[in-house]
Amino acid sequence: MQPASTVRMAVLALLWGSGFLWIKLALNHGLSPAQITITRCALGTLILLALARSAGQRLPRDRTTWGRLAVAALFCNAIPFAMFSIGEQTVDSGIAGVLNATTPLWSLLIGVALGTDRGLGRTRLTGLLLGFAGTILIFAPWRRSGLLTWGALALLGAAASYAVAFAYMARKLTAGQAPLATSAAQLMAATAWTTLAVPASGPVHPDLTALLAVTALGVLGTGVTFYLNYRLIADEGATSAATVGYLLPVVSVTLGAVLLDETVGLRVIAGMAVVLAGVALTRPGPVKAFAFRGAGNWATSPHRRSAKKQPSQAP
Repeated sequence: MQPASTVRMAVLALLWGSGFLWIKLALNHGLSPAQITITRCALGTLILLALARSAGQRLPRDRTTWGRLAVAALFCNAIPFAMFSIGEQTVDSGIAGVLNATTPLWSLLIGVALGTDRGLGRTRLTGLLLGFAGTILIFAPWRRSGLLTWGALALLGAAASYAVAFAYMARKLTAGQAPLATSAAQLMAATAWTTLAVPASGPVHPDLTALLAVTALGVLGTGVTFYLNYRLIADEGATSAATVGYLLPVVSVTLGAVLLDETVGLRVIAGMAVVLAGVALTRPGPVKAFAFRGAGNWATSPHRRSAKKQPSQAP
């Protein structure tokens, strides 16, 4: 890997992995989940529109594409963004990053259920079972102080929503469209979806920390990360770009412990290691990396193409 790509990968992992920290800070300093979701979608849209314009890419013009983008925006942006903010009201940011790592496991399950992924051999099945065993280890439902709460279930729901979105987009939104413009349009649709929650968003009482956190989340953790991932895929290929996903839980746990004094026990660390090992076993070959991962996420796709010719089209 070229030195520039190595630096880009490190920055990308830091920005995506820090998304959980920004969400927690915004929640702790006066913003509601709905307000965070609306703001990050709007700010991310502005960044991507500017990047698309500078790259000479134009927004889609046909109704069919916009309809598909509306569906993708609902499941890949509006729902998971909101559920991450809801979940982190009661769950530490580090744990949120770990639970988000289950997305590829949900993707594989959906692929098998829909018949789009028939490569479930012994190794991948072992990885799937190992991944969910790690999730159970993290939740520890046998302990009174375990993580089996509505907040944690909301975080798992966010990861599953990403998987649904990726399965849909792999079929409907991978046909040679301009990636920056398509992603800008998708976030624009997500902004429209999230504005429906304005009446339930509650009063706004943010302080400066909340405003800075949600700005970092929207600009850096949503907009700039797409561009960095886009460049990484173009320079090094989808497989190298996808490996960033393995770093996200480590980043979220480290930042939560260092900056928010979150306690991470050996059980959670062990569970994270088991989940990541399981995910690694479910990915036997080159995969397509999805670029827009909310607070941080990646997924496999049965549609494998050259990243040089076809940069990430997904969210």
